[in-house]
Amino acid sequence: MNSKFLSIILAVAAIFVVSAVAQTSSPATPSMTTAAPSSSPAVPAGPGKVGAINIQQAIMACNEGQRDMGALEKKYEPKTAELKNQNDELEALKKQLETQGPKLNDDAAATLKKQIESKQKTFDRNVQDAQEEVGNQQQEIAGRILNKMAPLLMKYAEDNGYTMIIDTSKPWPQSPVLWWNVNAIDITKNVVDAYNVQSGVPAPAATGSTPKPAATRPAATTTPKPATTTPKPSEPPK
Repeated sequence: MNSKFLSIILAVAAIFVVSAVAQTSSPATPSMTTAAPSSSPAVPAGPGKVGAINIQQAIMACNEGQRDMGALEKKYEPKTAELKNQNDELEALKKQLETQGPKLNDDAAATLKKQIESKQKTFDRNVQDAQEEVGNQQQEIAGRILNKMAPLLMKYAEDNGYTMIIDTSKPWPQSPVLWWNVNAIDITKNVVDAYNVQSGVPAPAATGSTPKPAATRPAATTTPKPATTTPKPSEPPK
């Protein structure tokens, strides 16, 4: 279902995913540096190998994430239809006021304006409630997947000699990462591919678009435009 209202709900709810990732990823992905034994001589550190992963994108792109987010989208189709009907009714009243307003007497115009204000408040409240409901469930899905993905990410980093993995889910200045070479260091697809093998969840059938995260909160009548950059693998997962 490609309704812009469901996209709005899921896009705003994706903000909760970012929060879940931020809260969960720190303890789940500790530094890969291992302290040398006290008896070993000090060795000058060489250049470290740094990798980048978009955790938020990895959660949404893996088969399990697509399956569970797709199920969430399906669950909220009735709510989407309800919100669409409310918005259509509201827009019709606004158009009526715009076209017939100059011809209405003061009482009729005031009545119509109050009706619009009342329906607008109801619609805004219903959208907010739906956003919160979907956001909480999307956060639960993201946290559950991340808890299983984090150990795999750590093993992948160790096996491939990475000394640091940075999360590029948010752009600068929301993130401390100012710039990175996606083609050279991004391991998002590698980790997603390895996680799909580990989880055993098959790729979902192509029945519609998968909800994608959004960086900002859209207005109630604006269709969000999520990022569509697809990372390129740097090394095959082991």
